[in-house]
Amino acid sequence: MKLDAPVTGGPCWTELGTSDLDGAQRFYTRLFGWRPETDARQEAGGYSVARLGDAAVAALAPLYQPSQPVAWNVSFAVTDADAAVRAVTEAGGTLLLDPMDVFDMGRFAVAADPGGAVFQLWQAGTFPGAGLFNAPGSLGWVELMTRDPEGAVSFYTRVFGWTVAPSDRYTQFGVGGADFGGMVTMDEKFPPEVPAHWLPYFAVADVDDTTAVVQRHGTVLMVPTSVPDGPRIAVLRDPQGAMFGVYRAGDESCDGWGRREGAAVNCAEVRSSS
Repeated sequence: MKLDAPVTGGPCWTELGTSDLDGAQRFYTRLFGWRPETDARQEAGGYSVARLGDAAVAALAPLYQPSQPVAWNVSFAVTDADAAVRAVTEAGGTLLLDPMDVFDMGRFAVAADPGGAVFQLWQAGTFPGAGLFNAPGSLGWVELMTRDPEGAVSFYTRVFGWTVAPSDRYTQFGVGGADFGGMVTMDEKFPPEVPAHWLPYFAVADVDDTTAVVQRHGTVLMVPTSVPDGPRIAVLRDPQGAMFGVYRAGDESCDGWGRREGAAVNCAEVRSSS
């Protein structure tokens, strides 16, 4: 990711909704060295912020609704959550949770793009988002899995004004040309019940070592793979079922994310059969 701090339109935060908060805290502390801090206020509902040193890097939270899946969610920074929600619906998206204030920290909403991929909107108050990107244990890339790539490009460029670097198989998204994520087309290899979704990638010092830990406690969906002219990556699943990716810290500095045709295909094949 070429962004190293939250910027308007870019990914600013990622949070896990999980069926076992205590188990998830143990798993990700073991995996990434996080220090989870649970908000003691009753209104916070058990929301926990994971830290590396003094920097907030992600959140872990219980499921708040029976229909909520166990999954990682990605938040994008906006200057006005209410205006962003209007832009989402005008572009054909769906509002899933009306904008609401989160104490004095910011204003929050949940939406889905026309293809069904859920994402979050965050208008910063006292909390701008993650305090660290691209370092081991922190967010470094986000990836959209969709069955409607043309519709997705049209939607997100209209809502957020993203720049787009297309290729035959892997389109890259950015803010002002600073790339932060990409898009993989879900083809016939994906069962119809697999929904479109956003997938966060976390930087790690060693993809193989991280994968070995997950093999003992979770599931490996895509084994560590060195992408030609790109990063070394793996796609994993935690014990409760949430998917996430990892890549070797430092590899994001090359432009190989945009040339990941082989990785995109391989990753799609593994994930669609899992």
